[in-house]
Amino acid sequence: MRPTRALAELGQSLWFDNITRDLLDDGTLRRYVEEWSVTGLTSNPTIFDQAFKNSRAYDAAIARRARAGERGERLFFSLAIEDLSRAADLFRPVHERTAGVDGYVSLEVSPLLAYDTRATIDAARALHAQAGRPNLMIKIPGTPEGLPAIEEATFAGIPVNVTLLFSAEQYVAAAEAYLRGIERRVAAGLRPDVASVASVFVSRWDVAVAGAVSADLRNRLGIAVCRRTYAAACSIFASPRWERAMNAGARAQRLLWASTGTKDPSAPDTLYVEALAAPMTVDTMPEATLKAFFDHGRVGAPMPRDGGDAEATIARVRAAGVDVDALATKLQQDGAKAFVKSWHDLIARVEAKTAELAGLA
Repeated sequence: MRPTRALAELGQSLWFDNITRDLLDDGTLRRYVEEWSVTGLTSNPTIFDQAFKNSRAYDAAIARRARAGERGERLFFSLAIEDLSRAADLFRPVHERTAGVDGYVSLEVSPLLAYDTRATIDAARALHAQAGRPNLMIKIPGTPEGLPAIEEATFAGIPVNVTLLFSAEQYVAAAEAYLRGIERRVAAGLRPDVASVASVFVSRWDVAVAGAVSADLRNRLGIAVCRRTYAAACSIFASPRWERAMNAGARAQRLLWASTGTKDPSAPDTLYVEALAAPMTVDTMPEATLKAFFDHGRVGAPMPRDGGDAEATIARVRAAGVDVDALATKLQQDGAKAFVKSWHDLIARVEAKTAELAGLA
């Protein structure tokens, strides 16, 4: 049995952290779905920026939409929704087979709206409606400013991928925002089975502390933080509050492991995937990691529900002088800033392409 199939048998969903029009046109994404057990997809501005940079597959659509008066952000969302709608249709059988648990694709709202809850909600509604696909998730950052938008989007029935989470505490805050939205739907007599994932970033932890910990702690903090978060999730879903919601028809918000590509060239290229296997979770992998895991990955025992040695590992990192709590905040703040930079780079790329294809550059 291929490792990707073994991961699915364990109960973890494998999503693909990439999308380009070429992958859709040449059948590669379909092959990943049909042969590699891929059941969903995530995207971000950097992924689309690279797609526009490295492919001519968008040129005709950009020229056509530019002639119709579309520019900048509006033009980008049109292109992204074209791609993600095609991907959503590819995953639709998975979505239907799992009764809406799996088979999602994700689109991020503009990070420039991060401090405006109302604008974020309006954008989430508009993008979800424009795509017209029930298996499209809208990505909203799980920053303090993003929590009200997560609650409101959930109450509005929009599937949300909560992104930019780096700790158990940040995850719990996002899970509570999601649950508040669900509880409001129950109170309003609305169906509470609104799907959501909470994306916890892994590898950035180990990059951040690479020079501050001993060799035996290298590449262990990210895994420990995720295991601690998994233990928190298991505890949350066993709570009376969550049990009441699920008894009313709600579903658990699944943890999603993001940034799973190994950054340390001396570490195994499947390190994070193998360490974070667990049922009722999602692992989204960039293409290089997906190929590596398909080729030589191994699926062992699932993560311990109590976090295993996570607390001991984190304590050792603290003893080495790392303020883990402060670092979690910094990683989230830096991530939010990076999202904004990526967004500006993306829109600049779209505008440059538009000018080039109009013969103005």
